[in-house]
Amino acid sequence: MKTVAIITARGGSKRIPRKNIKEFCGKPILAYSIEAALKSGLFDTVMVSTDDEEIAEIGKQYGAEVPFYRSEKTANDFATTNDVLLEVLEEYEKRGQHFEVACCIYPTAPFITAEKIKDATEMLMESDADTLIPVVSFSYPPQRAMVIEEGRLVFKYPQYIDSRSQDLEKHYHDVGQFYVFRTEAFKVNKKLMLGNILPYEISEMEVQDIDTQTDWEIAEMKYRILRGAVDEA
Repeated sequence: MKTVAIITARGGSKRIPRKNIKEFCGKPILAYSIEAALKSGLFDTVMVSTDDEEIAEIGKQYGAEVPFYRSEKTANDFATTNDVLLEVLEEYEKRGQHFEVACCIYPTAPFITAEKIKDATEMLMESDADTLIPVVSFSYPPQRAMVIEEGRLVFKYPQYIDSRSQDLEKHYHDVGQFYVFRTEAFKVNKKLMLGNILPYEISEMEVQDIDTQTDWEIAEMKYRILRGAVDEA
């Protein structure tokens, strides 16, 4: 069985310029994804999908392959992760390389570790699922959400107004770090979020969206706390 890690790192970040190679706690943030994939020892190929020469060079510096660049179609602001993955797998097929299992890793995922990748991949392979998606539970129950209507607060779901938080069903969301999937199922579904999906729970401390400079600083703070806990162990 052949496996590939695909790290999706285009050059056109708008909210945080050059986000995918910006220094995070001492090295380009992209490096964390590459190092975790390589250290896992799971993949025949660890590659960076990019349209940017500087990102490609940094990817190679940390041990990833960049066998080809993205097309113009998958390098624009409207291309989805699904579009990028399909293009990468199709390009490898043209070159005579077929992968049964793939792991998509985002370039801004410093909390990812080799251990998580190995654990998640093992879970997928021992199941009949098409895809494994890391998730985190919402810190506050969405059932207790309020909205503003005509300048006033109203409960979105009034049937839960008297419910205790601990009695409400947990809701989860994608953490935006990585996905492990069977390529044949993905080619049929065309989307990672369709099909037979296995959850992989991650703690809130190891999750952080990084869309603004404040997000970036919070992520670095979390990372240093976690790193300190590991060093003390």
